[in-house]
Amino acid sequence: MATKTNDPKRNSWIGYNRDTHFPIQNIPFGVFLTRDNVITIGTRIGDYAIDLGALQEMGYFDMVPLTDDMFMQDTLNDFISDGKKTWRLVRNRIGDIFDKNNPELRDHKEHRDRIIFAMDEVEMQLPVLIGDYTDFYSSKEHATNVGTMFRDPDNALLPNWLHMPVAYHGRSSSIIPSNIPIHRPQGQTITAGSDQPVFGPSKLLDFELEMAFITTDANSLGHPIPVKEAEDYIFGMVMLNDWSARDIQKWEYVPLGPFLAKNFASAISPWIVTLEALEPFRTESPKRERPVLDYLDSKKNSSFDIHLEVDITPQQGRPTTVCKSNFKHLYWNISQQLAHHTVNGCPVNSGDLMGSGTISGPTPDSYGSMLELSWRGEKPVQLNDGTERRFIEDYDTVTMRGYCHKGDLRIGFGEVSNKILPVYQPKSK
Repeated sequence: MATKTNDPKRNSWIGYNRDTHFPIQNIPFGVFLTRDNVITIGTRIGDYAIDLGALQEMGYFDMVPLTDDMFMQDTLNDFISDGKKTWRLVRNRIGDIFDKNNPELRDHKEHRDRIIFAMDEVEMQLPVLIGDYTDFYSSKEHATNVGTMFRDPDNALLPNWLHMPVAYHGRSSSIIPSNIPIHRPQGQTITAGSDQPVFGPSKLLDFELEMAFITTDANSLGHPIPVKEAEDYIFGMVMLNDWSARDIQKWEYVPLGPFLAKNFASAISPWIVTLEALEPFRTESPKRERPVLDYLDSKKNSSFDIHLEVDITPQQGRPTTVCKSNFKHLYWNISQQLAHHTVNGCPVNSGDLMGSGTISGPTPDSYGSMLELSWRGEKPVQLNDGTERRFIEDYDTVTMRGYCHKGDLRIGFGEVSNKILPVYQPKSK
């Protein structure tokens, strides 16, 4: 079944400017709270959120085989579980409804008033119930930079890195949507020259520029997912800021890896962009430096050309773009990540989140963390207001954006943005 949604010549009767991340060719999926305090599943065109629950209730999806309450829920998990065929049917139908030449909703004002909301009238929610969260470490540039800083520059990559997508399991309970403020974490750290830790706020708070993919129900316990089939089980992608406390991590990570340094907060953009919408922007991944084992050999070394940017905005200042990178820099692609994750028979479920790891490019302005941009704090980053940053300070807001661009067609993710607050202080009784 062909998709009709990617036609770059298609236009909608909902107006938007050419720089929008959300033209009719995108049709992402999310969950939002309406002005009537109703949580619904929706999509977005331009600066308007579209209530898919109301569309279904009014019969606009009658020709698509869906359960009666598919879009009248507070997460996308059930819809994602229905699989690729359903996703495509729904996206095609939405594209038809909002095509500029289709009058069925365009000319029905009463229905439009119930279905369409300005973005400032809704409050975006976490789009899925995330059962499990895995964070990969798939940027060779990032891994090399970190290895150079903390180990031998001549042996920056550990021996396993070029042979498999390295990853660890994160904490799903602290994943939040954009615009939720985050308190500075605290924990144990150790100062140079000391053999005794101290307790207190992290002084080296950092962002990590990442993307993440969201899976559907994929496999039973003991059944690996072949690398060539992996994308059939990936619903779509979001922006991810996997916040990190570098000083806490330095003390705790041996021998089992990150813990308190990473589980205090990770933030995602609220709209899930489907792989189908990203299809026109396929590109090659970096060339393999070592042969891969058969279970990781997808034959096509495929990624997506997604431009990524990071801004830092002080409390009383203007934003400064401190990083410009691209998703295509990742050495290990999403098919290889999912195939490796399941090769031992690990089951993957609807709504699981798989982070890419920090995405750094080959040049200093494309490094995806303050650890790299300031090179452990040795080279402070200049902001537009004249101040400097080695790491993230209280009341700074970090904003990440991602979009694809080819000719007149732009498909984007919007942004993920969070302000850092001081360490939480309980109110005195």
